[in-house]
Amino acid sequence: MAADSELTPTKYIDHHLTHMTVQVSEGAFWTLHIDTLVTSILLGFLGIGFVWLVVRKATPGVPSRRQAFVELMIEFIDNEVKNTFHGNRHVFVAPTALTIFVWVILMNTMDIMPIDITAWVTENVFGLHYWKIVPTTDVNTTFALALSIWFLMIFFSVKVKGLGGWMHELFCTPFGKNPLLWILNLLFNFIEYVSKPLSHSLRLFGNIYAGEIIFLLLGMWAATGVAGAFFGAILGAGWAIFHILIVTLQAFIFMMLAVVYISMAHESH
Repeated sequence: MAADSELTPTKYIDHHLTHMTVQVSEGAFWTLHIDTLVTSILLGFLGIGFVWLVVRKATPGVPSRRQAFVELMIEFIDNEVKNTFHGNRHVFVAPTALTIFVWVILMNTMDIMPIDITAWVTENVFGLHYWKIVPTTDVNTTFALALSIWFLMIFFSVKVKGLGGWMHELFCTPFGKNPLLWILNLLFNFIEYVSKPLSHSLRLFGNIYAGEIIFLLLGMWAATGVAGAFFGAILGAGWAIFHILIVTLQAFIFMMLAVVYISMAHESH
C-alpha cells in the first residue's frame, strides 16, 4: 500500500462517468473539469473570434451574409441593453452583453449535437473515453459565469456610489435609516445578494441539463426495439427543433439578467 501511494502522483487524470477531471491538490474544490474548461475556452475563442474577424473585414457598402448576420446580432443586443441600462453602454456593458450572449448560446448549442457522433469523435479521434461536450450542463460553468457577473455588480456598486454609499445602501435600505433597522436591512440585502448568483446560475443549468436528459431518455427508448426506434426518432427530431428555442432563449435570459444586475449597480434605491 505504501509503495502504491508513493507511485501515485499529486496531479492525475481521472476518468469518471460524468467528467474528465484533473486533481491539482487535495479536496474536491481543487478538482478541475478538463472537458468543461477546454470546450468552454474553445467555444469562446470560436465565437468571439468569428465576430472579430467579420467586424474587422466589414465594409460600408453592401454587406456580405456574414457581416449582415453579425450586424443584426450586434444591433439586437445593443437595443436590448439600451432599454435596460441608462448610461454609456458602449464602453463596457454592451460589449459584455454581446460576449455573454455569443458564448452562452454556443455552449448551449452543443446540446443539440448528436450524442453518438460527438462520442465517436472524442473517443476515436482524440482517444477520450469520457468527455462532456455541453459546458452549461456542468453547474460549475454556470455558477462561475454568474459569480463573475455578481462580482462585476459589486464592483460597479462601489465604483458608482463609493464604498460609503454602498455600505449605507446595505444597512439603510429598503426599510429606512433607523439604527434599529440596520440588522434587518442587512439581512434583507444579504438574502438578495446570495439569491442572485444562485438563481442566475441554476436557471441556465437546470434548463439545459433537463434538455440533455430528455435527449438521453429518447435515445435509450430508441434502443428498445423497432417501435422505440421509430417513435424515439420522431420525438427526438421534434424535441431538437423545440430545443433550439430553449437554447437561444436561455442564452438571452442569462445575458439580460447580467445587464439588469449591472444596471441596478449603477442606480440607487
